[in-house]
Amino acid sequence: MERKQFAVIGVGRFGGSVARTLSRMGYEVLAVDIDKNQIEDIMHDVTHAVQVDALDFEAVKSLGIRNFDTVIVGIGGNLHASILVTVQLKELGVKRVVAKAMDDLHGKVLEKVGADRVVYPERDMGVRVAHCLVSTNLIDYIDLSSEYSIIEMQVPEGLIGLSMGDAGLRARYGVTVLAIRRGKEVIVSPGADQVLEEKDILVVLGSTDDINRLEAKSRNRRSKHLGHGNIHSAGTVSDRN
Repeated sequence: MERKQFAVIGVGRFGGSVARTLSRMGYEVLAVDIDKNQIEDIMHDVTHAVQVDALDFEAVKSLGIRNFDTVIVGIGGNLHASILVTVQLKELGVKRVVAKAMDDLHGKVLEKVGADRVVYPERDMGVRVAHCLVSTNLIDYIDLSSEYSIIEMQVPEGLIGLSMGDAGLRARYGVTVLAIRRGKEVIVSPGADQVLEEKDILVVLGSTDDINRLEAKSRNRRSKHLGHGNIHSAGTVSDRN
């Protein structure tokens, strides 16, 4: 099977991270940036790196950009440029364009001009950090949409030693445990007889409301256990961007 090809236009902090990660995963990656220093910094980490002004329609076209499976527009502070480049890529026939947005208005414009997916790295990371800071059990938080989320959380103390069936997370909270991480082992779709152990990490899918109820219940139990006079840490934030 032919490997997917990705192009990343704008390889600053966000775009560079995306390009390097895709390359480490074994995909062919073209990095494009107007900044010579950015290209020199990333050229040994990706398949190809080219210094090009992305607003130069003919120069971008000459890169064979329309042949890439996905093009990521990672241009940062120049909103005008990110919008024009997105339009240009769709006019060239790029199958899938993923564009970085700085805020909701920017994102709406990118969607209107043809972006197949809009990502909000700063906002999404802020949401993840906030959730992790207020929960002692929460390790990571990912919004799938405005209605559904996935979280990674330490197994609540009250569930340690119970089977999945007895824990009843689906019945009580409407959430689904997709997997259990136990050290280096990953238990996918754990059955009702799977017993939860003290250091287990639960990967949980649910609606945002149900996830929030589970988080709140976990926090309340933890606070009662610690007592009101104690100060406790906010858990670990996992940065996977």
